[in-house]
Order: sequence, then C-alpha cells, then structure tokens
Amino acid sequence: MTRIDHVVTSGVFSLDGQDFDVDNNVWIVGDDREVVIVDAAHDAAAIVAGVGDRTVTGILLTHGHNDHINAAAELAERTGAPIHLHPRDRMLWDAVYPDRAPDVALADGEVITVAGTELRVVHTPGHAPGAVCLYAPEAAVLFSGDTLFKGGPGATGRSFSSFPVILDSIKGRLLALPEGTRVLTGHGDETTIGAEAKDYDAWVARGH
Repeated sequence: MTRIDHVVTSGVFSLDGQDFDVDNNVWIVGDDREVVIVDAAHDAAAIVAGVGDRTVTGILLTHGHNDHINAAAELAERTGAPIHLHPRDRMLWDAVYPDRAPDVALADGEVITVAGTELRVVHTPGHAPGAVCLYAPEAAVLFSGDTLFKGGPGATGRSFSSFPVILDSIKGRLLALPEGTRVLTGHGDETTIGAEAKDYDAWVARGH
C-alpha cells in the first residue's frame, strides 16, 4: 500500500518583482523503506525530518517556481537523490540556481516507480510551461502541483502562464481521470477530480 506523508513548509514566492508569503505542501511518497519527494519547498531540514531514515530515490518538481524548488539543491546534497524537472521550466530553475542544473528531465508519459507505486508524469502547462502532475492510478491519487486546486485552476496572471492553456490542460489531461481520484495540491486543501469537474464551466465563465 502506498504511504503518503505530508509536510507543510513556509516561505516566500517571488516572481515579476513581487514577493508573496506562502505555505507549501510537500508530499513524501513510497513506503517504509524508500520514497520520492514531490516538490522541494523552503525548508530542507523539515523535509528531511519527514523522510526519516528512508532512502530518497528522487526529488520530483511539479514546476520551476522558486517556492517549489528553493530547497531542492540542499535536499539533493543531503539525500543523494536526483532532481527531476520538466525542461520547459529551465528558465525558472536558472533564476534560482544559475550554477546548478537539474539532474533528470521529466517527460510527459514517463512512469517513475517508487516502492512498487507507479507515478505517471502528466504535462499540464498553463501555470508554468513545464508544469506537470504526477498520477498514481493504483493509489487513486493525483499530485497536482499548482495546476489544479480546490476551487479552481492555478494562477495565470504572471510571466510564462496562460489561462486558456491551463484550462486545456485540466480539461484534456486531468478531468478524464476517475472522479474519485484524490487531488493533493501544491498549496491548501485536497479535493477530488469529480468535485472540480463540476465547476469547470464556471471557471471558464469567470476567466482570470
């Protein structure tokens, strides 16, 4: 059975010359022996404490905004795990880490296995060009990063984002998943695919 641990870290999201205080969800996925970390936000020590004595086989970044990657290099150093990022977010990564590249390029359709759990990479641009979600079909869980939240899509009012593109990603890639799929988000409370599908038309009408 898939074990999912949850760590909340706090810090600052910075983009387009503006700073915002944020709380981020970090997800630790695997079993009692090995895990992957989904997003690396703010506080490497807190994330390492959540991992405990388990082996980290990968640090999977849902996108390149600083609040999701700013603990990645330290986590990699402390755990020995490679950092995975979609290449279309490399410019966001480079703004935080100009002298250190990610280790592995995430690709749409790729399957990453940890402790017998398959995580399927779903490219969902819109919030950021290289945004991805990670779908664990056997666990009926989607790690949505900042693509889909309880109550709507991720923000698209800043550089490298697009409201029409994120709507296409959600409708075409995510709402086709089973309605009961739990959506574990990058910030805030979890939701389900079914709950959010009911509101899709309202999001379109509301715009951004």
